[in-house]
Amino acid sequence: MDYETVSAAEFGAGLRGMGLNLLVRDVPAQVAMLAGVFGMKANRVSRDFAILRYGDAVFQLHGDGTYAANPYLALLPENPPRGAGAELRLYDSDPDAAAAVAEAHGMTVLQPPTDKPHGLREAYLLCPDGYAWVPSRPL
Repeated sequence: MDYETVSAAEFGAGLRGMGLNLLVRDVPAQVAMLAGVFGMKANRVSRDFAILRYGDAVFQLHGDGTYAANPYLALLPENPPRGAGAELRLYDSDPDAAAAVAEAHGMTVLQPPTDKPHGLREAYLLCPDGYAWVPSRPL
């Protein structure tokens, strides 16, 4: 699928399995942060929407305004962190490299790279919308 030229209807019809969509305050800023820290690839970036790719995974970002007619918007907190409780795990990202550039891209290093007893080295990086991005590698 060519993510730059696909129509919204064709894109939606082509989605399968489990999907991830994050509501964010600033789509272009979130895209720049994810590209800068994790090397994600972005398509169709606008102030309202973006398609992001991480390896074989595809997910979406939507600006808050796109949910103006959706009752879900009313459940979002006025102040961050809105993503509390969700961990977005990136098993193919180096936690040391990601943590080293995270703050320069607007993220907060909540937990620096740490070897964990479950066999992974991981870090917890919070984006301005409060989502915990967890780059991980096997020990």
